[in-house]
Amino acid sequence: MDTRQLAAFCAVVERKSFSQAAERLGVTQPAVSLQIRALEKRLDTQLLDRSGRRVEPTEAGWRLYRGAQRMLQLEDQLLDQLAAEGDGAISGELSIGASTGPAAIVVPLLLGEFQRVNPAVRVSLRVHDTQTIVQLVADRELELGIVGAARRHRAVQFEPFMRDEVILACPPGHRFAGKTIELDDLQGEPLIVMQEGAGVRAVVEDELRRLGTKLRDLDVTLELGLQESVRSAVQAGYGISFISRAAIERELAAGTLAEARVAGMDATREISLARGTGRVPTRAAQAFVAFARERLDS
Repeated sequence: MDTRQLAAFCAVVERKSFSQAAERLGVTQPAVSLQIRALEKRLDTQLLDRSGRRVEPTEAGWRLYRGAQRMLQLEDQLLDQLAAEGDGAISGELSIGASTGPAAIVVPLLLGEFQRVNPAVRVSLRVHDTQTIVQLVADRELELGIVGAARRHRAVQFEPFMRDEVILACPPGHRFAGKTIELDDLQGEPLIVMQEGAGVRAVVEDELRRLGTKLRDLDVTLELGLQESVRSAVQAGYGISFISRAAIERELAAGTLAEARVAGMDATREISLARGTGRVPTRAAQAFVAFARERLDS
């Protein structure tokens, strides 16, 4: 039943007057009359006796009045509970996914800090390639996804989250280390790449295509699924690789990996936040996004 109709009916019963009920509810008398008529039509019975000087409920009206009071009280209690939860500590579950680049360092640190501040939140992080994360968000298996390349999907909306730079990583003693090279210099050089569907790979393929070449034209010797695997393979001297700077910051600082640049290649990428189109966010998800943006902007 429409609780607005029940509220109007109870006000008329208690005030024994349409005009006084309207005044109490802060609406016009015709509006109250319309609500009562709609309620009587809905129940197919007369609820009020309007023949006397004062409005009195019929027998059916009295039965409805007693039940309506309980329903309206329950509605008030429910609204009070929701308001209290809105003002209180954040709890519940945060189900989030990240592609292998952001998941390497940035996202785990953000989630760890967020959970420490909000201990009542249970955090679940799943790590896959970008394509898989986007599909899991579309299927409502994940509430949020943080991915390195926004692939269009009608069931997913994307928004900027942070920026990352894809660089060419090589062992410290490599001839490319610390230099800016030409694209042609990559010819014949063992290249390690991320697997199909990874955000880093998509960015690199787009940039190579813009410069007039294709990934398959280079000497790809290894294709690996995780940036951690790529990082280890480059450190071991099996080749060079395009990789997220965020994934190798510590190695660059420690000198166990070196950076090179390809002239004319700008592989700065937008890390995107993926949400299900039309999905109402939980308080935990809203709080995490606000928390992360504050940390990333500081």
